[in-house]
Amino acid sequence: MTTPSGAQDPLALLRTEIDDVDAQVMDLLARRLQLVSQVGEVKGRHGLPIYDPERERAMIAAKRERAAERGLPPDLVEDVLRRCMREAYTHEKNMGFTRQAPDLGPVVVVGGGGRMGALWGRMFALSGYAVRVVERGDTPEQVAEALEGAGMVLVSVPIHDTVQVVRDLPALPADCLLVDLTSTKRAVMEAMMSAHDGPVLGLHPMFGPDVDSFAKQVVAAVPGRDAAASTWLLQQIRLWGARVHEVDADEHDHAMGLIQALRHFSTFAYGWHLAHEDRNLDTLLALSSPIYRLELIMVGRLFAQDAELYFDIITGSSDALELIERYHERYSTAIELLRTGDREAFVRQFGEVEQWFGEHADRFLGESKALLAHADASRA
Repeated sequence: MTTPSGAQDPLALLRTEIDDVDAQVMDLLARRLQLVSQVGEVKGRHGLPIYDPERERAMIAAKRERAAERGLPPDLVEDVLRRCMREAYTHEKNMGFTRQAPDLGPVVVVGGGGRMGALWGRMFALSGYAVRVVERGDTPEQVAEALEGAGMVLVSVPIHDTVQVVRDLPALPADCLLVDLTSTKRAVMEAMMSAHDGPVLGLHPMFGPDVDSFAKQVVAAVPGRDAAASTWLLQQIRLWGARVHEVDADEHDHAMGLIQALRHFSTFAYGWHLAHEDRNLDTLLALSSPIYRLELIMVGRLFAQDAELYFDIITGSSDALELIERYHERYSTAIELLRTGDREAFVRQFGEVEQWFGEHADRFLGESKALLAHADASRA
């Protein structure tokens, strides 16, 4: 569609003014990042976490109120601020952190060449710890040298290798903290407790290695032995901006069956089904609503990653297969409702699920609107 010639001059002038405003916005954003750097330095010196939820809530509420007073859409202002804050957390991370265990010996990351191990190694280095890396293929002499005087050993290897890697570790210093990052906990906690008589802690970062910062992320912590010896580590993780959720191994693995194993299996099966239906993906995208496009994005995201990793996650817990089989049974029952045209039963089952979600359903509806608006805005 061409613009009428009579509109060209006023449009050009208005667009020039908009470009000038955009330039001012960029100057202000640059100034904001400079201030963020100073904030990061202060937080680093005084041992303050980069993420302060109370401060963030208060600031967002105040800015929304001020936006309304000025006739600006509060949602617009909040969207801009939240994007600025995400960048701020990444920026502050690079300023460094207070070291919570100043006398700790070197942190040894077993599997530190992998993406997750490298991420944690960088965070410890930013916090002032000496970091050593042990990798597959290192000789026994190299491993022994790396572990000498270690204050903490962090095991970050593929799920199916973790238990054996723990069992193969040489004797650690008595006061060394042994930690893992595996997404299932029962078996590896038993292995660590058996392999090391000193302090033990299980961790599970609920995020991938591609995060920009730990701010607002969740790390599950499973107590092992001598909880007092790992207090510094949990506080260090909180300083990095993450929320630590303490949980026992059994409860963790049951929750991960629902959060990870079942979810990833369902996504795998759905993607497999789509591929075998063999419909043109570009056509599906062209005809998709924002919510369906978002679903396709999340499905496609899985298949852009490591298949063996997801097989390990899905099969990592002994209870996962039973959980998936129960899901299959309920899925078959739901299909039967459609096959028999039982509208009344469908509505009744729908109501049971609605009741289980309770007030979260309405809250999720509101949150999803923001996600869908973002997905629609970024659509090519």
